[in-house]
Amino acid sequence: MVLIDTHVLLDVLENDAEWAAWSQEQLDAAAATDTLAINPIIYSQLSMGFARIEELDTVIEEASLNIEAIPKEALFLAGKVFLSYRRTQGTKHNVLPDFLIGAHAAVMQWPIITRDVGRCRARKVRRVRSSAATRKRAGVPVEAALLRPHQSD
Repeated sequence: MVLIDTHVLLDVLENDAEWAAWSQEQLDAAAATDTLAINPIIYSQLSMGFARIEELDTVIEEASLNIEAIPKEALFLAGKVFLSYRRTQGTKHNVLPDFLIGAHAAVMQWPIITRDVGRCRARKVRRVRSSAATRKRAGVPVEAALLRPHQSD
C-alpha cells in the first residue's frame, strides 16, 4: 500500500504545468507494484475541487485508489507530534491535516508519495526515489520525493 498525498493527485487532475508529469510518473510507478490509497483527510481535501460527491467518487474509482480508514494509533501519534510542534515553534492551535496524513503512513509503515518533503522529514521518513539530481535534470523542483518510513532496526 502506498499513501498518496493530496497535492500529487491535484497535480494530475489539474494538469499542473510544473508538477503533473512528475506526479503521474510517481503514481504509475507505485501502481505497478503496490495498491494506491488515500484516507478520509485526503478525500476531504480533494472534495474541494468537485461540485458533486459522485464526481469525486468516479475519479477515485477510475484511479483505483483505496480509501483507508485512519487507525486510532495514527490519530494518537498525530496528536503527540502536534504537541511537540506546538512546544517547539508551532503557532497553529488544531492538529493539522498533514500531521494526520503523515502519522497514518508512519503507523501503517506505508510509503507516501508527496512533494511536501520539508514537513515529512519531521515524521522520520526517508527518500527512496527521485534524487535531487534526477529531479533537477528532469526540470522538477528538488523538494519532491517518494518517502518511506524509517525502519528502526
